Amino acid sequence: MTETLKTANAKRWANASLTRNFVPIARRLVAPTAKIRYQTVSAKTGVPWPVIAVIHERECSQDWTGSLAQGDPWNRVSVHVPAGRGPFRSWEEAAIDALVNCAPRAARNKDWSIGGTLTKLEQYNGLGYAARGRPSPYVWSGTDQYKSGKYVRDGVYDPGVVDSQPGCAGLIMAMMALDPTITFAGARITPPVSTEKPAPPSITNPAKGSLGAFIASIFNALFRRKS
Repeated sequence: MTETLKTANAKRWANASLTRNFVPIARRLVAPTAKIRYQTVSAKTGVPWPVIAVIHERECSQDWTGSLAQGDPWNRVSVHVPAGRGPFRSWEEAAIDALVNCAPRAARNKDWSIGGTLTKLEQYNGLGYAARGRPSPYVWSGTDQYKSGKYVRDGVYDPGVVDSQPGCAGLIMAMMALDPTITFAGARITPPVSTEKPAPPSITNPAKGSLGAFIASIFNALFRRKS
């Protein structure tokens, strides 16, 4: 099942388009202060730092007081699955424990191609969607690869519910567009076209070939002659 899911997720990635604006969150995740902390955990676990970043966002909206394992406070014993973890001395220590000792033990993964990465992220949330032949919102929410359907609690699937959280694939796409050092085998990103509108023509910024541009050239010539 895992190899089939890797192929499916790689194909979804190749065809995916964003349906939400992921940029504000992606900027937080690639910010230098955050990136350094993710890289510290990556160096201890072998898990790519962008993967750690998107798990952190999904599990607790990048709250540094929340554990990577399930979002519970890392300075107390966790009560949600995986329960009984901690307390820890730091966010980093809790994150390393989550990746090394908690299912799906991402630190053991050797396939960080885009298909392998997205499948490991899907395993982090469970394979209930794959068993139904549906794309996981944990990965694909906010892209055109996901429409609706969500496990609203353990074992209860509602096909009409739409996951409002940003999915891992969309976050990675937005992060790659902002930080060119982020790469995964089989993943290519074209930086998004800027939506910033050019400044409208004015006296100081006349449109090329316009009457304003002609007048501005005369003033410039006179000014150069006087100087």
